[in-house]
Amino acid sequence: MHNMIRHVSKCLLTGIVALLPIGGLVLGIGYLESTLSSAGLKQLPFYFPGLGLLAAFVLLYLIGLVLTTFIGNWLWTRLDRLLDRLPALGRLYVSLKQILGYGEGKDAIFQATVMVPAPGGTGEEFGLVTNRLQLADGQERLLVFIPGSPNPTSGRLLLSAPEDVRPSNMPVNEVFKVLVAVGKTDIDIR
Repeated sequence: MHNMIRHVSKCLLTGIVALLPIGGLVLGIGYLESTLSSAGLKQLPFYFPGLGLLAAFVLLYLIGLVLTTFIGNWLWTRLDRLLDRLPALGRLYVSLKQILGYGEGKDAIFQATVMVPAPGGTGEEFGLVTNRLQLADGQERLLVFIPGSPNPTSGRLLLSAPEDVRPSNMPVNEVFKVLVAVGKTDIDIR
C-alpha cells in the first residue's frame, strides 16, 4: 500500500511540475476561450458535480505516469524543443520555465542550488542563487533566494558570502518539487 501511494504521489507531482510551464501558456489561451464560449460541462448528458476535478486528477496522473517512462521523457524533450522555437509564445514559455526552475546556464533566473544555515544554526534551508556580485573591496557575494514552502513564490532574499553556504547538486526543479510537496517526496540532497 505504501509503495502504491508513493507511486501515485510521484506520478502526480511529476505531472504537475511538468505541466507548470505550459500551464501559464494554456491558462491564457483557456481564459480567452472561456470568455468566447459559454458551453460547459453542465450541458453534457453524463455531467455530475466534480467531473472536472476528477478529469483533471486523472489527466495529471496519466501525464506523470507517461513522463516517468523512457519514451515519455523522450517525447517531452521533443515537445519542449518545439515549444522553445515558437515565435512570440516560445519566449513566454522559456520565461515560465526559468521562473519554475527549468532554465539552465548563466541566463537562467536561478543559477545554482545551495544549502543555507537556518536562523539559530539548528538546520539548513534550500537556497537558490540568483546572482553573483563583486563588492568594491573585491569580495564576492551571492544573492540567494530562500523560497517558502509550500508556496515557493514567496520567500526572502539573502546576501551571503560563498563560504557561508554549502553547494548542492540538486536541480532547481527538484528543489521546487520538494517545497511544493512539503518534503513528502523522495529527496536526494547531494
